[in-house]
Amino acid sequence: QTDTEDENHPKVQELRSLMMWSEGQVWCSPERHGSMTSIFKSQIDWVPLSVGSVRPTQGKTLAVMQVCGGSQSFNVVNQLRVLGRWMRMVTIPNQSSVAKAFMEFDENDRMKPSPYYNRIVDVMEELMKFTLLLRTNKDYFVDRYSERVESAEKLSERVNQRSI
Repeated sequence: QTDTEDENHPKVQELRSLMMWSEGQVWCSPERHGSMTSIFKSQIDWVPLSVGSVRPTQGKTLAVMQVCGGSQSFNVVNQLRVLGRWMRMVTIPNQSSVAKAFMEFDENDRMKPSPYYNRIVDVMEELMKFTLLLRTNKDYFVDRYSERVESAEKLSERVNQRSI
C-alpha cells in the first residue's frame, strides 16, 4: 500500500515523470538478506500501475542487475523480473549479477575489466536492441483485447441508450 499523503512530494512527482518519459530502464539493487533492498522496493511502490487510462511503465523495456557483497546470487534479479512483469514491462532475457562487487572497482571507482564488466555491456547492448525494436511497435504490443471489449461494450451502451 502506497502512502498517499506524500504522493505530491516533488521527488515522487519527479520519479513518476521520469518513468513516463523513459523508453527503457535499468534496475539494479544490492542484495540484502537475500532480497532487494527495501529502499529500492519503496521507490518502485511510488510508481502507480495506472494513472487514469495511462500505464506509466507498460511496454517499456527493462534490464535487471544486482550486486552482491559475497558469493554470486540471483535472488534480486529474479525479484526484479517479477516486479517488471507486474508493471507490464518487457524485461529482456539477459541479466547481470556481480559477486563481491567491492573487489570489482579500481581506485578511481571505475569497474575493472572482467567477465562481470563484459556481461554488463552485453546487458546494456541487449536493452538497447529491444528498446529500438519496440519503439515503433509499442502500440501494437500494448494493445489489449480485454480493453477493446470493454470499450466496445461502453460504446454499445451509449449508442443503444433509451433516453438522452
